[in-house]
Amino acid sequence: MKKSNFITLDSLSLQEFDENSELIPLMTPEDEEEINNEELPETLPILSLRNTVLFPGVVIPITAGRDTSIKLINDANKGSKVIGVVAQKDESVENPTAKDIYETGTVARILRVLKMPDGNVTVIIQGKKRFKVAEVITEKPYMNATIRDMAEAKPAVNNKEFSAIIDSIKDLALEIIKENPNIPSEASFAIKNIESNSFLVNFVSSNMNLSVKEKQALLEMNNLKERALATLKFMNVEFQKLELKNDIQSKVQMDMSQQQREYFLHQQMKTIQEELGGVSHDEEVEEMKARAKDKQWDEKVAKHFNKEIAKMQRMNPQVAEYSIQRNYLELFLDLPWNEFSKDKFDLKRAKKILDRDHFGLEDVKRRIIEYLAVLKLRNDMKSPILCLYGPPGVGKTSLGKSIAEALGREYVRISLGGLRDEAEIRGHRKTYIGAMPGRIIQSLKKAGTSNPVFVLDEIDKLSNSHQGDPSSAMLEVLDPEQNSEFYDNFLEMGYDLSKVMFIATSNSLSTIQPALRDRMEIINVTGYTIEEKVEIAKRHLLPKQLKEHGLTDKDIKIAKPQLEKIVEGYTRESGVRGLEKQIAKMVRYAAKNIAMEEDYNIKISNEDIIEVLGGPKLERDKYENNNVAGVVTGLAWTSVGGDILFIESILSKGKGNLSITGNLGKVMKESATIAMEYIKSNAVEFGIDASVFDKYNVHIHVPEGATPKDGPSAGITMLTSLVSLFTQRKVKKSLAMTGEITLRGKVLPVGGIKEKILAAKRARIKEILLCEENRRDIEEIKPEYLKGLTFHYVTDMSDVIKLAITNQKVKNPKKL
Repeated sequence: MKKSNFITLDSLSLQEFDENSELIPLMTPEDEEEINNEELPETLPILSLRNTVLFPGVVIPITAGRDTSIKLINDANKGSKVIGVVAQKDESVENPTAKDIYETGTVARILRVLKMPDGNVTVIIQGKKRFKVAEVITEKPYMNATIRDMAEAKPAVNNKEFSAIIDSIKDLALEIIKENPNIPSEASFAIKNIESNSFLVNFVSSNMNLSVKEKQALLEMNNLKERALATLKFMNVEFQKLELKNDIQSKVQMDMSQQQREYFLHQQMKTIQEELGGVSHDEEVEEMKARAKDKQWDEKVAKHFNKEIAKMQRMNPQVAEYSIQRNYLELFLDLPWNEFSKDKFDLKRAKKILDRDHFGLEDVKRRIIEYLAVLKLRNDMKSPILCLYGPPGVGKTSLGKSIAEALGREYVRISLGGLRDEAEIRGHRKTYIGAMPGRIIQSLKKAGTSNPVFVLDEIDKLSNSHQGDPSSAMLEVLDPEQNSEFYDNFLEMGYDLSKVMFIATSNSLSTIQPALRDRMEIINVTGYTIEEKVEIAKRHLLPKQLKEHGLTDKDIKIAKPQLEKIVEGYTRESGVRGLEKQIAKMVRYAAKNIAMEEDYNIKISNEDIIEVLGGPKLERDKYENNNVAGVVTGLAWTSVGGDILFIESILSKGKGNLSITGNLGKVMKESATIAMEYIKSNAVEFGIDASVFDKYNVHIHVPEGATPKDGPSAGITMLTSLVSLFTQRKVKKSLAMTGEITLRGKVLPVGGIKEKILAAKRARIKEILLCEENRRDIEEIKPEYLKGLTFHYVTDMSDVIKLAITNQKVKNPKKL
């Protein structure tokens, strides 16, 4: 319903209209009866209305602007004050004729005429009863027409259906007034006080938001019940529209008020941040967008970034997820997408750098030069996954720095020792509190390029836990076929690792997952010889310690013989860490004397070494006496390089029992059993009386029982020890051996040959006995490392005995 005319008449209040009299009363049934009994005049002046329809009993204001209409109103107001009011079919017609107006209209009585300041005339009229135009008599100076009455069919007073319709109209009208904020609440008072049913229908019809055509159709209905029902239908539609409109307005108002509130708070926060010298949320977003323009990422990454930054813009900066989202976008901007450092292909320069920083390690250097050569020729290749495998202290980790310098790449290193959380490699999902990317992505961010030299230190020391298996997570990182799309949980996108040169370091291959080991190219970094250690100490270790202690080469001088004495007497390792510690002690000795202004020998002598380091700890006389039967020198591989070990055996009266001691593993004990059974089955060939096996117990011992020992390499050593024991003959002097044995009498090859050879040289061994199949391992070793050594290659146990045991009896042989 539109605004009630009983309250406001187009901005002209009824009180203004009749300020000295009472308000126009509502039409009562008596008034209605009186109007119905009035006789209509035969002719009436016809006032055409442009955009409204007058219903019987309804009071409306009319503003007349046309000259013909003003004259009609003035003449009628002076006379009977009764006119005929008819609606125009087309409101755009300025001077309507008979054909431009509807035939059905309403007789109206002029209540008051008001002259407006603009020259127009406003007239307040009230409808009386309906009529039909019979014939237009004149059109000048205004329209006059003959009319005839239109009877109205009213239902009976006790018609229940009609009463229900009227009640529904009243109730619905009150609901519309209640829901429509444009209708004053006083209008409900008017509705409640209408007593006439026909007037209620006419009043509601007049005030509904209907078109002229729809209102005219209602006016032309002769049956009051049908008109009431049609009015109720229109009211239902209007009420539904009103409810929908109010619902929409309520939602919009709520959204607007929430937006205004947020906007106000954001503006306040922005002002506070600016006062404190910080960066506002909007400025931060704009800065990120500006940085993104300079990134060299592809369309897929750019699309993802734009999506994520739009998500950040919609976030409230106070929520916890905002900081995670900001960190995520910062990571995106800091990562070196498609940013690569230029490789240097000067192979001679690269070789000089490698030789400068590391003495020896020829296999590794050769492999790096090969890689550079291929890269130079092809200019594009997947970087290899190298694994430097060897004992501690041989320079595996520091080799990565030299490779990075030789290639002209950035150097990155992460230590994997003890790592047990898979998220350290793959990162955390953003849903977790404190989420962060994995160490691979973090290191690339730190490097600033997508093709650094990446050292994965101690890859053999990765461990497992309930938080996952990091070594399995490394499979994708170290697979050249997969790492072009390495997926980090925090990054939520694939990152190209194919141009990264990964260099892993390991002390042992046995603890590396087989699938992970398969993805890497194993390069064996063996231990150093005494000569190499002396050169390393002279070129690298001594200058380094002098620098760290604030001295120069003029403050202390250690010649090669003294360095060799330190190596032989105070270190027993494959690497040079222990040697560096001993040299550091010598340098501190000089630093102390300089600081205390005491005299000391700048040129270090052997006596000075003994004074500072104490007596030689590792110089042992191993071969002065080979007159004892059953003592043989073996070669062993340990995690810290090669070593020598003694196999001792002795006979005692008994029943042929075999005892084995020395903290030996299962495999080593089996080797002793195999050697014993082989000797028993071939006693005649060895010249042994078979009866001694039942009269004597045999005890085999390997000294240094605190050190666990295991492996098949001591097989031929135990065999030689037992044959020497049972025959009471000497073992060849300065001889060491290594090899596995079988019950068939065969000698099998073993590993760690180079480390064992170095251990033999340190122990002043002169001859080494090996399996024939180990000949290829010896051929791979530089000839200068083998200087002073004689090798004997065997395939059968009988060959071992012939080469190792002499025909000389030991001093004071035991009578068996």
